[in-house]
Amino acid sequence: MPRRRDPRAAGHGDYELFAGAADAPGMIPAEAAPGESAETAVAVATLTQTAKAVVEGAFSPLWVRGEVSDFKAHRNGHWYFTLRDDAAQIRCVVWSRDQRGMPAAPDDGMQVSALGQLTVYAARGEMQFTIRRLEAAGDGLWRKAFEQTRARLEADGLLAPERKRPIPKYPRRIAVITSPTGAALHDIAAVVRRRAPGVEIVVIPAAVQGESAPAELVAALDRLARWRDADLLIIGRGGGAREDLWAFNDERVARALADCPIPAISAVGHEVDVTICDLVADLRAPTPSAAAEAAVRSVQELAAQVRSLGNRLRRGVTSRLEVADLRLHRAGRGLAALSRRGVERRRSRVQGLAGRLDALSPLATLERGYAVARDDGGRVLASARQFAPGLDFRLTLRDGDVRARATDPMPRDDA
Repeated sequence: MPRRRDPRAAGHGDYELFAGAADAPGMIPAEAAPGESAETAVAVATLTQTAKAVVEGAFSPLWVRGEVSDFKAHRNGHWYFTLRDDAAQIRCVVWSRDQRGMPAAPDDGMQVSALGQLTVYAARGEMQFTIRRLEAAGDGLWRKAFEQTRARLEADGLLAPERKRPIPKYPRRIAVITSPTGAALHDIAAVVRRRAPGVEIVVIPAAVQGESAPAELVAALDRLARWRDADLLIIGRGGGAREDLWAFNDERVARALADCPIPAISAVGHEVDVTICDLVADLRAPTPSAAAEAAVRSVQELAAQVRSLGNRLRRGVTSRLEVADLRLHRAGRGLAALSRRGVERRRSRVQGLAGRLDALSPLATLERGYAVARDDGGRVLASARQFAPGLDFRLTLRDGDVRARATDPMPRDDA
Protein backbone atom coordinates (compact mmCIF):
# COMPACT_ATOMS: atom_id res chain seq x y z
CA MET A 1 0.00 0.00 0.00
CA PRO A 2 1.44 3.46 -0.89
CA ARG A 3 2.70 5.60 1.95
CA ARG A 4 0.05 7.94 3.34
CA ARG A 5 0.77 11.66 3.44
CA ASP A 6 -0.79 14.56 5.26
CA PRO A 7 -2.85 16.32 2.58
CA ARG A 8 -2.08 19.67 4.16
CA ALA A 9 1.62 18.99 3.76
CA ALA A 10 1.02 18.41 0.05
CA GLY A 11 0.21 22.09 -0.44
CA HIS A 12 -3.53 21.81 -1.02
CA GLY A 13 -5.38 24.91 0.13
CA ASP A 14 -8.80 23.29 0.32
CA TYR A 15 -8.35 22.45 3.99
CA GLU A 16 -8.21 26.14 4.83
CA LEU A 17 -12.00 26.05 4.71
CA PHE A 18 -12.01 23.76 7.74
CA ALA A 19 -9.22 25.43 9.72
CA GLY A 20 -9.63 28.87 11.29
CA ALA A 21 -13.14 29.41 9.96
CA ALA A 22 -14.31 30.87 13.33
CA ASP A 23 -11.78 33.69 13.02
CA ALA A 24 -13.73 35.27 10.19
CA PRO A 25 -16.55 37.69 11.16
CA GLY A 26 -20.06 36.25 10.94
CA MET A 27 -18.85 32.71 10.49
CA ILE A 28 -19.96 29.59 12.38
CA PRO A 29 -17.96 29.07 15.59
CA ALA A 30 -14.97 26.75 15.23
CA GLU A 31 -16.65 24.15 17.39
CA ALA A 32 -19.20 23.49 14.61
CA ALA A 33 -17.41 21.31 12.03
CA PRO A 34 -18.27 21.94 8.38
CA GLY A 35 -20.99 19.64 7.16
CA GLU A 36 -22.25 18.58 10.61
CA SER A 37 -25.53 20.38 10.12
CA ALA A 38 -27.57 22.07 7.48
CA GLU A 39 -26.23 25.41 8.65
CA THR A 40 -22.60 24.26 8.13
CA ALA A 41 -23.22 22.42 4.84
CA VAL A 42 -20.31 22.63 2.41
CA ALA A 43 -20.51 23.27 -1.32
CA VAL A 44 -20.26 20.35 -3.74
CA ALA A 45 -17.12 21.86 -5.26
CA THR A 46 -15.58 22.08 -1.80
CA LEU A 47 -16.38 18.44 -1.16
CA THR A 48 -14.93 17.18 -4.44
CA GLN A 49 -11.87 19.38 -4.19
CA THR A 50 -11.32 18.16 -0.63
CA ALA A 51 -11.71 14.56 -1.78
CA LYS A 52 -9.21 15.25 -4.57
CA ALA A 53 -6.72 16.61 -2.08
CA VAL A 54 -7.22 13.68 0.28
CA VAL A 55 -6.85 11.06 -2.44
CA GLU A 56 -3.81 12.66 -4.05
CA GLY A 57 -2.25 13.15 -0.64
CA ALA A 58 -2.86 9.58 0.37
CA PHE A 59 -1.47 7.94 -2.79
CA SER A 60 1.90 8.52 -4.38
CA PRO A 61 2.21 7.82 -8.13
CA LEU A 62 2.01 4.03 -8.56
CA TRP A 63 1.87 1.30 -11.17
CA VAL A 64 -1.47 -0.40 -11.78
CA ARG A 65 -2.13 -3.33 -14.09
CA GLY A 66 -5.35 -4.36 -15.76
CA GLU A 67 -7.23 -4.77 -19.02
CA VAL A 68 -8.12 -1.83 -21.27
CA SER A 69 -11.77 -1.41 -22.22
CA ASP A 70 -13.98 1.31 -23.74
CA PHE A 71 -11.01 3.17 -25.23
CA LYS A 72 -11.85 6.57 -26.75
CA ALA A 73 -9.52 9.12 -28.31
CA HIS A 74 -11.08 12.57 -27.87
CA ARG A 75 -10.75 15.22 -30.57
CA ASN A 76 -8.76 17.34 -28.11
CA GLY A 77 -6.05 14.64 -28.14
CA HIS A 78 -6.72 13.08 -24.72
CA TRP A 79 -7.31 9.34 -24.29
CA TYR A 80 -10.06 7.96 -22.07
CA PHE A 81 -10.60 4.31 -21.14
CA THR A 82 -11.37 1.97 -18.28
CA LEU A 83 -8.79 -0.22 -16.60
CA ARG A 84 -10.37 -3.34 -15.14
CA ASP A 85 -9.79 -6.80 -13.71
CA ASP A 86 -12.15 -9.56 -12.60
CA ALA A 87 -13.23 -7.71 -9.43
CA ALA A 88 -13.13 -3.97 -10.11
CA GLN A 89 -12.53 -1.17 -12.57
CA ILE A 90 -11.36 2.44 -12.61
CA ARG A 91 -11.71 5.22 -15.13
CA CYS A 92 -8.43 6.40 -16.66
CA VAL A 93 -7.23 9.40 -18.63
CA VAL A 94 -4.01 10.08 -20.53
CA TRP A 95 -3.51 13.77 -21.25
CA SER A 96 -2.13 14.59 -24.69
CA ARG A 97 0.98 16.14 -23.16
CA ASP A 98 1.85 12.79 -21.55
CA GLN A 99 1.53 10.75 -24.75
CA ARG A 100 4.94 11.61 -26.19
CA GLY A 101 6.63 8.74 -24.38
CA MET A 102 3.99 6.21 -25.44
CA PRO A 103 4.55 4.53 -28.82
CA ALA A 104 0.85 3.99 -29.57
CA ALA A 105 -2.60 4.07 -28.08
CA PRO A 106 -3.74 0.87 -26.33
CA ASP A 107 -6.41 -1.38 -27.80
CA ASP A 108 -9.45 -2.76 -26.05
CA GLY A 109 -8.60 -6.07 -24.41
CA MET A 110 -4.89 -5.27 -24.11
CA GLN A 111 -3.23 -6.08 -20.79
CA VAL A 112 -1.24 -3.06 -19.63
CA SER A 113 0.68 -1.67 -16.70
CA ALA A 114 0.15 2.02 -16.10
CA LEU A 115 2.07 4.51 -13.98
CA GLY A 116 -0.11 7.32 -12.76
CA GLN A 117 -1.73 9.31 -9.98
CA LEU A 118 -5.01 8.37 -8.35
CA THR A 119 -7.13 11.50 -8.18
CA VAL A 120 -10.69 12.84 -8.25
CA TYR A 121 -12.15 14.66 -11.21
CA ALA A 122 -13.68 17.39 -9.10
CA ALA A 123 -16.07 18.70 -11.75
CA ARG A 124 -17.93 15.37 -11.73
CA GLY A 125 -16.92 13.99 -8.39
CA GLU A 126 -15.51 10.88 -10.05
CA MET A 127 -12.36 9.09 -9.04
CA GLN A 128 -9.98 8.49 -11.93
CA PHE A 129 -6.44 7.39 -12.63
CA THR A 130 -4.27 9.92 -14.50
CA ILE A 131 -1.71 7.93 -16.43
CA ARG A 132 1.74 9.26 -17.26
CA ARG A 133 3.39 6.10 -18.57
CA LEU A 134 1.89 3.02 -20.20
CA GLU A 135 3.39 -0.35 -21.00
CA ALA A 136 1.62 -3.29 -22.57
CA ALA A 137 2.33 -6.91 -21.76
CA GLY A 138 5.15 -8.09 -24.00
CA ASP A 139 5.77 -5.56 -26.76
CA GLY A 140 2.13 -4.88 -27.62
CA LEU A 141 2.21 -1.08 -27.83
CA TRP A 142 5.61 -0.97 -29.48
CA ARG A 143 4.66 -3.62 -32.00
CA LYS A 144 1.39 -1.82 -32.76
CA ALA A 145 3.18 1.47 -33.36
CA PHE A 146 5.78 -0.29 -35.52
CA GLU A 147 3.16 -2.02 -37.67
CA GLN A 148 1.07 1.14 -38.07
CA THR A 149 4.09 3.09 -39.28
CA ARG A 150 5.15 0.28 -41.54
CA ALA A 151 1.68 0.03 -43.08
CA ARG A 152 1.59 3.76 -43.87
CA LEU A 153 5.02 3.70 -45.49
CA GLU A 154 4.19 0.56 -47.42
CA ALA A 155 0.99 2.14 -48.73
CA ASP A 156 3.10 5.02 -50.07
CA GLY A 157 5.48 2.59 -51.80
CA LEU A 158 8.49 3.48 -49.66
CA LEU A 159 9.24 -0.16 -48.79
CA ALA A 160 9.04 -1.49 -52.35
CA PRO A 161 12.10 -3.56 -53.37
CA GLU A 162 12.34 -1.75 -56.72
CA ARG A 163 13.13 1.47 -54.82
CA LYS A 164 16.37 0.01 -53.51
CA ARG A 165 19.43 1.56 -55.12
CA PRO A 166 22.72 -0.30 -55.55
CA ILE A 167 25.48 0.53 -53.10
CA PRO A 168 28.47 2.12 -54.91
CA LYS A 169 31.42 -0.26 -55.07
CA TYR A 170 34.14 2.34 -54.61
CA PRO A 171 32.84 5.38 -52.66
CA ARG A 172 35.29 8.20 -52.18
CA ARG A 173 33.37 9.95 -49.39
CA ILE A 174 30.95 8.43 -46.84
CA ALA A 175 28.57 10.50 -44.73
CA VAL A 176 27.77 9.08 -41.29
CA ILE A 177 24.75 10.26 -39.31
CA THR A 178 25.08 9.17 -35.70
CA SER A 179 26.12 10.42 -32.28
CA PRO A 180 29.63 11.94 -32.48
CA THR A 181 30.47 10.38 -29.11
CA GLY A 182 28.95 6.94 -29.64
CA ALA A 183 30.66 3.61 -30.16
CA ALA A 184 29.02 3.24 -33.60
CA LEU A 185 31.13 6.05 -35.09
CA HIS A 186 34.31 4.55 -33.63
CA ASP A 187 33.50 1.14 -35.09
CA ILE A 188 32.70 2.54 -38.53
CA ALA A 189 35.85 4.66 -38.67
CA ALA A 190 38.05 1.77 -37.52
CA VAL A 191 36.73 -0.59 -40.17
CA VAL A 192 37.01 1.99 -42.97
CA ARG A 193 40.60 2.91 -42.00
CA ARG A 194 41.57 -0.76 -41.98
CA ARG A 195 39.88 -1.72 -45.24
CA ALA A 196 40.18 1.47 -47.34
CA PRO A 197 42.38 4.18 -45.80
CA GLY A 198 41.79 6.52 -48.73
CA VAL A 199 38.03 6.82 -48.18
CA GLU A 200 36.92 10.04 -46.48
CA ILE A 201 34.39 9.97 -43.62
CA VAL A 202 32.21 13.02 -42.93
CA VAL A 203 30.21 12.97 -39.68
CA ILE A 204 26.85 14.72 -39.50
CA PRO A 205 26.12 14.65 -35.74
CA ALA A 206 22.68 13.92 -34.33
CA ALA A 207 21.17 12.56 -31.13
CA VAL A 208 20.23 8.91 -31.53
CA GLN A 209 17.97 8.50 -28.50
CA GLY A 210 15.69 10.62 -26.38
CA GLU A 211 12.88 13.00 -27.23
CA SER A 212 15.06 15.24 -29.42
CA ALA A 213 16.50 12.39 -31.49
CA PRO A 214 13.84 12.22 -34.27
CA ALA A 215 14.03 15.95 -34.97
CA GLU A 216 17.85 15.93 -34.96
CA LEU A 217 18.00 12.93 -37.29
CA VAL A 218 15.59 14.61 -39.71
CA ALA A 219 17.67 17.80 -39.58
CA ALA A 220 20.87 15.81 -40.28
CA LEU A 221 19.26 14.11 -43.28
CA ASP A 222 18.11 17.50 -44.55
CA ARG A 223 21.68 18.84 -44.29
CA LEU A 224 22.97 15.87 -46.25
CA ALA A 225 20.32 16.35 -48.93
CA ARG A 226 21.33 19.98 -49.34
CA TRP A 227 25.05 19.17 -49.34
CA ARG A 228 24.92 16.30 -51.89
CA ASP A 229 28.70 15.79 -51.89
CA ALA A 230 28.87 12.25 -50.52
CA ASP A 231 28.68 8.96 -52.36
CA LEU A 232 27.09 6.91 -49.58
CA LEU A 233 25.29 7.36 -46.27
CA ILE A 234 25.53 5.22 -43.14
CA ILE A 235 22.89 6.05 -40.51
CA GLY A 236 22.54 4.26 -37.20
CA ARG A 237 23.79 3.64 -33.71
CA GLY A 238 24.97 0.83 -31.46
CA GLY A 239 22.83 -1.50 -29.42
CA GLY A 240 20.45 -0.49 -26.68
CA ALA A 241 17.05 -1.03 -25.16
CA ARG A 242 13.96 -0.92 -27.34
CA GLU A 243 13.18 2.60 -26.15
CA ASP A 244 16.73 3.72 -27.02
CA LEU A 245 16.35 2.60 -30.62
CA TRP A 246 12.84 3.97 -31.11
CA ALA A 247 13.94 7.18 -32.84
CA PHE A 248 14.77 5.03 -35.88
CA ASN A 249 11.14 3.84 -35.95
CA ASP A 250 9.86 7.40 -36.13
CA GLU A 251 7.87 8.01 -39.30
CA ARG A 252 9.40 11.43 -39.85
CA VAL A 253 12.91 9.96 -39.83
CA ALA A 254 11.88 7.12 -42.14
CA ARG A 255 10.37 9.50 -44.70
CA ALA A 256 13.40 11.77 -44.59
CA LEU A 257 15.63 8.74 -45.16
CA ALA A 258 13.47 7.63 -48.09
CA ASP A 259 13.96 11.08 -49.64
CA CYS A 260 17.76 10.90 -49.24
CA PRO A 261 19.36 11.65 -52.64
CA ILE A 262 22.24 9.16 -52.17
CA PRO A 263 22.21 5.42 -51.39
CA ALA A 264 21.88 4.69 -47.67
CA ILE A 265 22.87 1.86 -45.33
CA SER A 266 20.94 1.58 -42.07
CA ALA A 267 22.80 0.03 -39.13
CA VAL A 268 20.76 0.26 -35.94
CA GLY A 269 21.54 -1.81 -32.85
CA HIS A 270 22.42 -5.47 -33.14
CA GLU A 271 21.50 -8.15 -35.64
CA VAL A 272 18.21 -9.00 -33.90
CA ASP A 273 17.05 -5.38 -33.95
CA VAL A 274 14.98 -4.39 -37.00
CA THR A 275 13.74 -0.82 -37.32
CA ILE A 276 11.61 1.09 -39.79
CA CYS A 277 14.76 2.81 -41.08
CA ASP A 278 16.21 -0.63 -41.84
CA LEU A 279 13.21 -1.32 -44.07
CA VAL A 280 13.38 2.03 -45.86
CA ALA A 281 17.15 2.13 -46.45
CA ASP A 282 18.73 0.73 -49.59
CA LEU A 283 20.66 -1.80 -47.49
CA ARG A 284 20.24 -3.01 -43.92
CA ALA A 285 23.40 -3.92 -41.99
CA PRO A 286 23.15 -5.91 -38.74
CA THR A 287 25.70 -3.70 -36.95
CA PRO A 288 27.61 -0.45 -37.62
CA SER A 289 30.80 -2.46 -38.21
CA ALA A 290 29.01 -4.61 -40.77
CA ALA A 291 27.75 -1.43 -42.46
CA ALA A 292 31.32 -0.18 -42.86
CA GLU A 293 32.39 -3.54 -44.29
CA ALA A 294 29.54 -3.40 -46.79
CA ALA A 295 30.37 0.21 -47.68
CA VAL A 296 34.04 -0.21 -48.64
CA ARG A 297 36.04 -3.00 -50.18
CA SER A 298 39.28 -4.07 -48.55
CA VAL A 299 42.48 -2.97 -50.29
CA GLN A 300 43.92 -6.44 -49.71
CA GLU A 301 40.82 -8.04 -51.20
CA LEU A 302 41.02 -5.76 -54.22
CA ALA A 303 44.72 -6.58 -54.72
CA ALA A 304 43.96 -10.29 -54.50
CA GLN A 305 41.10 -9.84 -56.96
CA VAL A 306 43.36 -7.96 -59.38
CA ARG A 307 45.93 -10.76 -59.17
CA SER A 308 43.23 -13.32 -59.74
CA LEU A 309 41.93 -11.38 -62.73
CA GLY A 310 45.48 -11.14 -64.11
CA ASN A 311 45.93 -14.87 -63.80
CA ARG A 312 42.59 -15.47 -65.45
CA LEU A 313 43.55 -13.09 -68.24
CA ARG A 314 46.86 -14.86 -68.84
CA ARG A 315 45.18 -18.24 -68.84
CA GLY A 316 42.55 -16.94 -71.19
CA VAL A 317 45.06 -15.44 -73.61
CA THR A 318 47.18 -18.63 -73.54
CA SER A 319 44.12 -20.74 -74.14
CA ARG A 320 43.01 -18.50 -77.00
CA LEU A 321 46.48 -18.66 -78.58
CA GLU A 322 46.58 -22.43 -78.28
CA VAL A 323 43.17 -22.74 -79.85
CA ALA A 324 44.13 -20.29 -82.61
CA ASP A 325 47.37 -22.20 -83.29
CA LEU A 326 45.48 -25.48 -83.48
CA ARG A 327 42.93 -23.95 -85.82
CA LEU A 328 45.74 -22.48 -87.95
CA HIS A 329 47.45 -25.86 -88.28
CA ARG A 330 44.16 -27.51 -89.14
CA ALA A 331 43.43 -24.80 -91.66
CA GLY A 332 46.93 -25.22 -93.16
CA ARG A 333 46.49 -28.95 -93.52
CA GLY A 334 43.08 -28.47 -95.02
CA LEU A 335 44.36 -25.83 -97.45
CA ALA A 336 47.22 -28.08 -98.55
CA ALA A 337 44.86 -30.99 -99.13
CA LEU A 338 42.45 -28.71 -100.95
CA SER A 339 45.30 -27.36 -103.09
CA ARG A 340 46.46 -30.87 -103.95
CA ARG A 341 42.98 -31.86 -104.95
CA GLY A 342 42.70 -28.73 -107.05
CA VAL A 343 46.02 -29.37 -108.77
CA GLU A 344 45.04 -32.97 -109.46
CA ARG A 345 41.73 -31.87 -110.96
CA ARG A 346 43.46 -29.29 -113.13
CA ARG A 347 46.15 -31.75 -114.15
CA SER A 348 43.51 -34.25 -115.13
CA ARG A 349 41.70 -31.61 -117.16
CA VAL A 350 44.95 -30.51 -118.83
CA GLN A 351 45.80 -34.10 -119.67
CA GLY A 352 42.37 -34.59 -121.15
CA LEU A 353 42.68 -31.42 -123.21
CA ALA A 354 46.19 -32.41 -124.25
CA GLY A 355 44.90 -35.73 -125.47
CA ARG A 356 42.18 -34.04 -127.44
CA LEU A 357 44.64 -31.50 -128.87
CA ASP A 358 47.09 -34.23 -129.74
CA ALA A 359 44.36 -36.08 -131.57
CA LEU A 360 43.63 -32.95 -133.59
CA SER A 361 47.27 -31.96 -134.14
CA PRO A 362 48.70 -32.07 -137.76
CA LEU A 363 51.79 -33.70 -136.36
CA ALA A 364 49.70 -36.64 -135.29
CA THR A 365 48.45 -36.85 -138.88
CA LEU A 366 51.99 -36.80 -140.15
CA GLU A 367 52.82 -39.61 -137.78
CA ARG A 368 50.29 -41.73 -139.60
CA GLY A 369 52.20 -41.31 -143.00
CA TYR A 370 50.62 -38.17 -144.38
CA ALA A 371 52.58 -35.14 -145.76
CA VAL A 372 51.83 -31.41 -146.14
CA ALA A 373 52.75 -29.51 -149.30
CA ARG A 374 53.72 -25.78 -149.03
CA ASP A 375 54.94 -23.35 -151.69
CA ASP A 376 58.00 -21.26 -151.20
CA GLY A 377 55.93 -18.68 -149.33
CA GLY A 378 54.86 -21.28 -146.78
CA ARG A 379 51.28 -21.37 -148.02
CA VAL A 380 49.69 -24.81 -147.71
CA LEU A 381 48.85 -26.40 -151.09
CA ALA A 382 45.73 -28.37 -150.23
CA SER A 383 44.34 -28.84 -153.83
CA ALA A 384 45.82 -30.53 -156.92
CA ARG A 385 44.68 -27.50 -158.93
CA GLN A 386 47.20 -25.38 -157.02
CA PHE A 387 50.11 -27.39 -158.49
CA ALA A 388 51.17 -25.97 -161.89
CA PRO A 389 53.67 -27.95 -163.92
CA GLY A 390 57.18 -27.01 -162.91
CA LEU A 391 56.00 -25.54 -159.52
CA ASP A 392 58.64 -25.90 -156.84
CA PHE A 393 57.21 -26.81 -153.45
CA ARG A 394 58.17 -28.44 -150.17
CA LEU A 395 56.73 -31.58 -148.59
CA THR A 396 56.66 -31.68 -144.83
CA LEU A 397 56.87 -35.22 -143.56
CA ARG A 398 56.96 -36.75 -140.06
CA ASP A 399 60.68 -36.36 -139.74
CA GLY A 400 61.55 -33.46 -142.08
CA ASP A 401 60.97 -31.59 -145.32
CA VAL A 402 61.60 -32.67 -148.98
CA ARG A 403 62.08 -30.28 -151.93
CA ALA A 404 59.93 -31.24 -154.93
CA ARG A 405 58.65 -29.98 -158.31
CA ALA A 406 55.27 -30.63 -159.88
CA THR A 407 55.48 -32.31 -163.34
CA ASP A 408 52.00 -33.67 -164.05
CA PRO A 409 49.13 -32.37 -161.81
CA MET A 410 46.01 -34.56 -162.05
CA PRO A 411 43.05 -32.94 -160.35
CA ARG A 412 39.77 -34.86 -160.25
CA ASP A 413 36.81 -33.48 -162.02
CA ASP A 414 34.51 -34.00 -158.98
CA ALA A 415 36.78 -32.05 -156.55
